[in-house]
Amino acid sequence: MISTRFTDSFEVAHPIVCGGLTGVGTAQLISAVAEAGALGFLTALTQPTPEALAREIERCREMTDRPFGVNLTILPTLDPVPYADYRAAVIDSGIKVVETAGSNPAEHVAAFKAAGVKVIHKAVAVRHAVKAQSLGVDAVSIDGFECAGHPGNEDIPGLILIPAAVRKLNIPVIASGGFATGDGLAAALALGASAINMGTRFVASEEAPVHRNVKEQIVANDERATQLVFREFDNTARVARNAVSEEIVTRSQRPGAVFEDIAELASGARGRARVLEQGRMDDGLWWAGQAQGLIDSIATCEEIVTGIVADAEKAIGRLAEMRR
Repeated sequence: MISTRFTDSFEVAHPIVCGGLTGVGTAQLISAVAEAGALGFLTALTQPTPEALAREIERCREMTDRPFGVNLTILPTLDPVPYADYRAAVIDSGIKVVETAGSNPAEHVAAFKAAGVKVIHKAVAVRHAVKAQSLGVDAVSIDGFECAGHPGNEDIPGLILIPAAVRKLNIPVIASGGFATGDGLAAALALGASAINMGTRFVASEEAPVHRNVKEQIVANDERATQLVFREFDNTARVARNAVSEEIVTRSQRPGAVFEDIAELASGARGRARVLEQGRMDDGLWWAGQAQGLIDSIATCEEIVTGIVADAEKAIGRLAEMRR
């Protein structure tokens, strides 16, 4: 067992997190993550309404009696999101830990803390992490450039970002982006982090509610098989490289390009329906990080978590043997 400030504070067995995964972070996956002794987060906005989120929380509780949380990602959208109602559903359901991400979470942090809910905020820059700490969050998940999703526009990899954040913070730091192995967990701990966050690795799990083709593609892909999109629109995102991502890059680089030129291709609903559900791997955007180059099997969450912890313990042991 590896005990850290994170495992002690959040009362989980292992220093491993499965953060919010759009379209994937449902009870089927998150209950399995919890049963494996890690901390998983249901993705609030994957549910169409706050009422549906409350039902998903109850469904997850029926599948596990171990700790799990809810992710609330705050982003500008074309259609207004009733964030206050989603937040109320989380609080009223008795959830004890929340992961916030995206825009400034001040309003939500205050409400969650008043209700006795612990908050982990995901940030992509040290200055944002420091701001989150000043708001009273209990931990920060710092997202390096290697990650799937939105790594920001500053391109700082984890090897620099993680220790830079640790130097500035006095709360637990969760290392995110590029993690899929026990050696990675050992490295993150050596850099001062208290846990790792994994997304792509858990998508390639038996329990992930996505088409088998997605999982097999992650295993087949190497570390080069991702692509940055939306950079021209100041919203950089890392996705799996495919025909749609290539076309988005081509259109985005044309003089005078605007987001509307790629909106249909970039649709999250399209990616979820055609890729995650139907397994049509070249017919929509789907999230994947560079860590897919380290993933060589589809496994259960139990096998993933226990294997990573065992390998991390071996790595730590090897390092200890190097002392003279």
